[in-house]
Amino acid sequence: MDEMRYAVGLDVGTDNVRAVILSVNKEGVKTVVGYAEAKNAGMRKGLVSNLSGPGQAIDRMLGEAERMSGYEVNSAYVSINGKHILSTQAEGMIAVGAVDHEIDGEDLARVEDVAVSGRIPANRDVLDVVPLEFALDGQGGVKDPIGMTGSRLEMRANVISALTPNCDNLKKATESANVYAERLVPSVVAAARAVLSEHQMENGVAVVDFGAATTSLAIFEEGDLQYVSVIPAGSNNITNDLAIMLGIDTKTAEDLKRKYVTGLLGSKEKPVSMKVDSDVVEFERQQIDEVVQVRLNEIFEHVQKEIKAAHYEKRLPEGIVLTGGGTKMKDLDKFVKLDMGCSVKVGIPKGIVGGVVDAVSKPEYAAAVGLALLAVDNAGKEPAGKKSLKPKLKSNGKGLLAKIFGKK
Repeated sequence: MDEMRYAVGLDVGTDNVRAVILSVNKEGVKTVVGYAEAKNAGMRKGLVSNLSGPGQAIDRMLGEAERMSGYEVNSAYVSINGKHILSTQAEGMIAVGAVDHEIDGEDLARVEDVAVSGRIPANRDVLDVVPLEFALDGQGGVKDPIGMTGSRLEMRANVISALTPNCDNLKKATESANVYAERLVPSVVAAARAVLSEHQMENGVAVVDFGAATTSLAIFEEGDLQYVSVIPAGSNNITNDLAIMLGIDTKTAEDLKRKYVTGLLGSKEKPVSMKVDSDVVEFERQQIDEVVQVRLNEIFEHVQKEIKAAHYEKRLPEGIVLTGGGTKMKDLDKFVKLDMGCSVKVGIPKGIVGGVVDAVSKPEYAAAVGLALLAVDNAGKEPAGKKSLKPKLKSNGKGLLAKIFGKK
């Protein structure tokens, strides 16, 4: 009988760190056996600014998840965020031999290496290479050339990369909590793994991860990750704006945001009364709505610009799926639908059953769940124990996202 396997997702956000531990039985059923979250420190807009802050938060939070699951965490798939994450289109071509040569994994790895070489600067780490299309002897439109015959192989790919110092610092932060980062994955890509269906990815969909300090975008079409971008603004900007404009501290502004702010702006409701220090202060709804609308308009105008830059304006039949802690704002999906003019849904993690699944079936846990699911997807497909801080290109020529739904 096969032993129970475990997979861990560690989402390192600017304000919070979250972990999800999955167990996988011999039938492949994924069960949530542990989860935890803790306030983070030492991060700015997704980047590590002080190693000890995230390290302590991760250590404290994982202790709770380990006690719940009974599993000691030594490694995990870890989220990475920040404006430094880039999506680059790359192409490569190689000669593979005689006309009757059958394409194998080594050929794919070689054409992948050619495509990336010279396109990604030396100060950036390759997080993933997503093959979008292959061509054999000039015949394009090939999704998987393994086993096909030809003498010339070409590939068009989407290369996701991040600045090496930021990757190194994040790995050092996790290692200070005795956790080896098996893989760094953009948080929005991890969230997409947890909330999207194959149907949505095939037709065309955007995932917007609305976090505390960043808003990340990932676009999928024809089953592949087409574009990734990170905007350095999030729900904390709304809190800060409310604090400044209403003359209150950020803690009071956060409480006000959580209790009273809604995406349905322009309401006719009564003024809001809150206790500030020893006084009860009244705030006009119109004033709150004006502050919130200005910031939300700015953030989602940037999202719209990124979608346009990726050439996907009016090309997303499945619309937008929202994830992240910022989606706790009541009726945010309704605001985005009116602002962006497309279908909008709030994404809830799926593909997991049993255990404490209800506790993580929330938009803010999408990235952590997605990371754990990706760890399950790739179990046994990557060398174990490799501790290099420089991610290596995979030898099977398949991108991380290409394996999400068991693609060959």
